[in-house]
Amino acid sequence: MTLLRALLAAFLSLTLATAAAAQPRAPARDNMDAIARDYVRLVLELGERDEGYVDAYYGPPAWRTAARANPRTLPQLAEAARLLSRRLQALRPPPATLAGRRQLFLSAQINAAITRLRMLQGERLSFREEALGLYGVDPQPRPLSEFDPVLARIERLVPGDGPLPQRVDAFMGRFVIPRDRLDAVMRAAIAECRRRTAAHIPLPRGEHFTLEFVTQRSWSGYNWYQGNYHSLIQVNTDQPVRMGRAIDLGCHEGYPGHHAYNMLLERNLARGRGWVEYMVYPLYSPQSFIAEGSANYGVELAFPGEERLAFERRVLYPLAGLPGGEADAYLRLQDVVEELSGARIAIAAAYLDGRIDRAEAIRLTQRYSLVSESRARQSIAFTDQYRSYVINYGLGEELVGRFVEWGDAPLERRWRTMARMLSEPFLPSALQPVAR
Repeated sequence: MTLLRALLAAFLSLTLATAAAAQPRAPARDNMDAIARDYVRLVLELGERDEGYVDAYYGPPAWRTAARANPRTLPQLAEAARLLSRRLQALRPPPATLAGRRQLFLSAQINAAITRLRMLQGERLSFREEALGLYGVDPQPRPLSEFDPVLARIERLVPGDGPLPQRVDAFMGRFVIPRDRLDAVMRAAIAECRRRTAAHIPLPRGEHFTLEFVTQRSWSGYNWYQGNYHSLIQVNTDQPVRMGRAIDLGCHEGYPGHHAYNMLLERNLARGRGWVEYMVYPLYSPQSFIAEGSANYGVELAFPGEERLAFERRVLYPLAGLPGGEADAYLRLQDVVEELSGARIAIAAAYLDGRIDRAEAIRLTQRYSLVSESRARQSIAFTDQYRSYVINYGLGEELVGRFVEWGDAPLERRWRTMARMLSEPFLPSALQPVAR
């Protein structure tokens, strides 16, 4: 009996020791670099449990191999994320320096991971709670009735019979780029976006991208950053691609948008400072608010005033084989339709919170985005897949624009501010007009 008790005690002792060893714990002397490494591993393992969570990774291959071989369970990852948050809080308060902003950025990214894990484990959050937890922004959707005056203005721009969405869709349908000319038009647009960006922001030597055309996606364009200053840019051709999308996608997915943003972070922070947390990009995080907002605003920054219309008429319309006689009317309509972007957030909030069903969300999207039913269905499919991520576009562009243009800044200062945003730890909370 004594021997049995001794064996049982030894077994229990070994079990407890093994369990304790398996629990993640903070190093005796914790620091930002150690926390950052554990954060990267957490994100990679979470990506194995949540398809699409890891948007880009170009760190040590062994870390991704380990994550794929033995990812922790969702409860284990949730506890690990909370531990990382506590470890960060235990460090000295972040000073008002670049290193201090690094700590604040990492804290916000970890909080987003905690929120995402809550969602993956079945916790239901409201649209605003989800957006605040994931992206650090309270969207406060506007009532749809506030967009009715914009619709009235568009009625005057596109007169005629039939519902306004059909009339707008028919007018914009005159500007579809023929499929056999799409590659040439897109490459010319991206090249001009690059030329204009490189005139203000030095780009890494050897940077490049690959362009592909795809189908069966809920988005119209995507940048898959590969690391080593290389991106895969994909354009979805499920819907006919119109002339206005060439510059939009060229700037947004390329320069000064996602491609520029990711490679500047790689050069300046991941390589330049050895901050490994920038070698991974979790999609559902405050980083996406900065990424999408700056990419959207980058169109206006790269093509101020009449410069976009002039370039499209001189280069893109001839490449597409389209007449440029109505180019100014088309661009003017695009600009006014852009004022409806906030309606997308309101519709998504009502839909995801269960106040309207999918059919009503599609109907309202047709009315307030002025698109065909097929394009409206694609838009709601995006909301189904990415949920509150939709705030990052219109609202992100609005806040980035206010910040960059603060004090009626001249163009060159706007580019300098944009370069800082793309090259440093930056959070949505920083997008407030302050003296700088």
